[in-house]
Amino acid sequence: MKKEIELVVTPEVAYNSELLQEEIIRASSIPAESVKYIHKQKRSIDARGKQVLLRIKADVYTATPPTDIIQQKFQYPDVKSSKPVVIVGAGPAGLFAALRCIELGLKPIVLERGKDVRTRRRDLAAINKDHVVNPDSNYCFGEGGAGTYSDGKLYTRSKKRGDINRVLQILVQHGATPDILFDAHPHIGTNKLPVIIANMRETILNAGGEIHFDTRVTDFMLQGETMKGIITQHGDKIEGEAVILATGHSARDIYELLFAKNITIEAKPFAMGVRVEHQQSLIDQVQYKCDNRGPYLPASSYALVHQVVLDKKQRGIFSFCMCPGGFIVPSATAPGEIVVNGMSPSRRDSKFANSGIVVAIDLEDLDVQKYGPLAGLKMQQALEQKAFQMGGGTQAAPAQRLLDFTQQKTSSSLLDTSYQPGLTSVDMHQLLPKHIGYRLQEGFKQFGTKMKGYLTNDAQIIGVESRTSSPVRIPRDKESLEHVQIKKLYPCGEGAGYAGGIVSAAMDGERCAEMIFAQVRK
Repeated sequence: MKKEIELVVTPEVAYNSELLQEEIIRASSIPAESVKYIHKQKRSIDARGKQVLLRIKADVYTATPPTDIIQQKFQYPDVKSSKPVVIVGAGPAGLFAALRCIELGLKPIVLERGKDVRTRRRDLAAINKDHVVNPDSNYCFGEGGAGTYSDGKLYTRSKKRGDINRVLQILVQHGATPDILFDAHPHIGTNKLPVIIANMRETILNAGGEIHFDTRVTDFMLQGETMKGIITQHGDKIEGEAVILATGHSARDIYELLFAKNITIEAKPFAMGVRVEHQQSLIDQVQYKCDNRGPYLPASSYALVHQVVLDKKQRGIFSFCMCPGGFIVPSATAPGEIVVNGMSPSRRDSKFANSGIVVAIDLEDLDVQKYGPLAGLKMQQALEQKAFQMGGGTQAAPAQRLLDFTQQKTSSSLLDTSYQPGLTSVDMHQLLPKHIGYRLQEGFKQFGTKMKGYLTNDAQIIGVESRTSSPVRIPRDKESLEHVQIKKLYPCGEGAGYAGGIVSAAMDGERCAEMIFAQVRK
């Protein structure tokens, strides 16, 4: 028998597994000795009333539950001698594609331009401390991709693309906390992800798959309009039954290679803007309506959106990748550019809260006539290089106090920040093109009316947040997921324009592996 339970509890109960289990059993009215299994479905914060509470959904079983309810264990057979599939990129899309290939009896050969998670840390330290950017190993490139050291949020709206629970179960099997299976907005944390990614690597290798680090793709092996394999910077040729291109949204050399070889790509809408940084205590006070959130509630987050018209063109301004209790990090992928991103550790215990606040960039905002499908990429590059120059020619980022920005005043001083390379006070309106700067200015004013206390000079904006998503789409057939022009090429994940985060990229990687298996089996 299964009994569905919905209840409201205090934060102290919600985040204590023993107390929560006792409360669920009490609410079910089932004797404790008769309870065989409790399946917690959802835990979500309700901050609408005077007291912040949590809503819990759970199923209480008095008999053994179905096998798909209990924590699944996925099996990975030996594929050392199986047909190979080349996977370019070891981010979420690439790693989950590799694991799915193994399940289906295919041998993944994963090529990653960056380094393994442990070695990669040295290059991240070099960016933060010495302002040195390694174009092959940084916050975007390396084992696990951008997600490894850039937060680990697992929320997605892409419920039609695949089995979200399956992705979460695989992460749990490799070391993630089971809490991600029922939290409304699951989060792993940048401090926990490296171990999980390393465990996934071991699963792939133990099953006979291959992973090659410091291996950058510089050319494709084409036979007519069929992809046969790739060529690395070392001149090595690696062939496979198909090639999954899962390089992430910052692999600009791949877009340029595709363009140079007349392989169809297209410009797509994306977004650019800044990071805004507040004290986390301020966001907590606004969202939780209390002076102190206490020891049980997690650092609070927010989501904001507004529409601004400029030159008769309406564009959205919205919060993106909000990182409560987090840090702003330097995410440039080449020398001579400034890019910022946000991340949170698992405990979200930094005193700062940050979020991307970005403006939608439509195709009519781009110089497609001059740059063709690379127009959005060129816009990104120009803004990032200008930010580098205005920041002083290091990884110190341009910044301005928030209220000063809306009043177009250069800040005489800046606040403490989580951004380790440091900040340079500039007039951000001089950095940002008008179609971004003006809309941000008006958007922040509106956000200040929606969240009292948000618009303050005790917050500051830091730029630029330019890598929200890929400015290029690599088009593919909707059914087969194969490139529209090149057979046996499978554009995948964020870099191809078909995902927007860890979970959606992972699901896309799995789908590509499944489509390849279907073709190989014919």
